Amino acid sequence: MLSTLSTALPTQTMSSAHLLQDLFAAAVAAAMPQEQVARALAPYLKTRPTGRVVVVGIGKSAAAMAKAVEDTWAQAGNSDPIPGLVITRYGHGVATNSIEVIEAGHPVPDANGMRGARQILQRVESLTADDLVICLISGGGSALFTLPPDGINLANLADINRQLLASGADITAMNTVRKALSCSSGGRLAAAAYPAKVVSLIISDVAGDSLSAIASGPTVGDGATAADALDILDRYQMTIPHPVRDYLKRNPNPVIAPNDPRLSTTTNHLIATPQQSLEAAAQVAIAHGYTPLILSDAIEGEARDVALVHGAIARQAKRHHQPVAPPCVILSGGETTVTVQQNFVGKGGRNSEFLLALASYLDGEPGITAIACDTDGIDGSEDNAGALITPELWQQGHNAQKYLNTHDSYSFFESIGALVVTGPTLTNVNDFRAIVIE
Repeated sequence: MLSTLSTALPTQTMSSAHLLQDLFAAAVAAAMPQEQVARALAPYLKTRPTGRVVVVGIGKSAAAMAKAVEDTWAQAGNSDPIPGLVITRYGHGVATNSIEVIEAGHPVPDANGMRGARQILQRVESLTADDLVICLISGGGSALFTLPPDGINLANLADINRQLLASGADITAMNTVRKALSCSSGGRLAAAAYPAKVVSLIISDVAGDSLSAIASGPTVGDGATAADALDILDRYQMTIPHPVRDYLKRNPNPVIAPNDPRLSTTTNHLIATPQQSLEAAAQVAIAHGYTPLILSDAIEGEARDVALVHGAIARQAKRHHQPVAPPCVILSGGETTVTVQQNFVGKGGRNSEFLLALASYLDGEPGITAIACDTDGIDGSEDNAGALITPELWQQGHNAQKYLNTHDSYSFFESIGALVVTGPTLTNVNDFRAIVIE
């Protein structure tokens, strides 16, 4: 893990910063796909399937997962290459031997994602009951695996996605809309592969680890309706393109139902979760002599509101030794949201906005440091995973409220050298937050 922190900072600041980064590094390492893919896939490769084996995948970790499949396939004694195709975000590709990697747009879908989605469906739709599909799913797949129905074009979908991202809607609501406007998600990948056996290996990036919400559930049925999608679009006062509204009115049940027989040959495995990453960070805290307190792996809500609650808990621990006594580390995960106001002019993501609101609340209180990062290495659309803050760093900043008002948290932390920059981590279990209290 690398950061832009200055080595000229006071020793206490650097010590705290290093601990915070160690905690984040442990959380990311626990979600890396190599070992998890091998462990989950091994039982299916003990006896080679009688038919064809095809690998498909979507998400920010899809390429890294594909490489893990290739390694596991070879270790199982197979000398022939394993064919496949996966779609990942630009910059998240890795070198593979036989599995093709397509990089595409995220969080707004693009033509590459559409091309990849069409090719994946074509690869599985001619398979038989003797064949095996290894499906690799991770966060980000909702935008990457995009194939709109007839009458809706890519521009319509991109418009809806941009509005959803700025609306403050949570991931479940966003994916309800996305699934309703897709020919590839909401169980459709599994349905296309039927009657082949489908084994899905899934890295969770959603609160509660709902299989139907992760990457919009391409191998999982859903009971949501077009009316549910329209209700979300109207609730957040979004401008709905006419083709989108017309399609939803004509198709009241646009996703595959959970009891659809075409899903009967699919098995879904969660191989990495936010909770596992928080527990890994907790072990690092213990090794450094700190008592860990995991608040939750599924915290949602407006980033700055969540920050105030975290700040109040940190102060209670510092001043009254409740609910845990210092030295301690408060840990949490999940996915917050940022509702962008009309005067939005800045740069930043939900983790840096959380941290700026937290730091503003604490106002340099001694003995409290914090980090907030996205485990995929990209907070929003900038080049940072997130940021960290110490009392000493806070004293270097100015006009924090102005940065908050314009959602310009990236610029604030850039100005004090406190951005955490890792590059793509090739996994994704969503937000990671740690507050260290001395």
